[in-house]
Amino acid sequence: MVARLSLILRFGMIDPHRPQTGQGMVEYALILALVALIVIVALIATGGQLINLFSNITRTMCLYKVGC
Repeated sequence: MVARLSLILRFGMIDPHRPQTGQGMVEYALILALVALIVIVALIATGGQLINLFSNITRTMCLYKVGC
């Protein structure tokens, strides 16, 4: 059993000093969740202004008979 374990360690199948790969995925998921939260908060904070901006653009285009 010990000889088999030393063979596994020697040929790199298990490296106790190698960082865990699952940890990176968790970090990426946390970063993605943080970015999504920031986007949602930004849209909530500026949503009314964006609606007004697009309404003004549409009204102006209709006044000049472009795209109506």
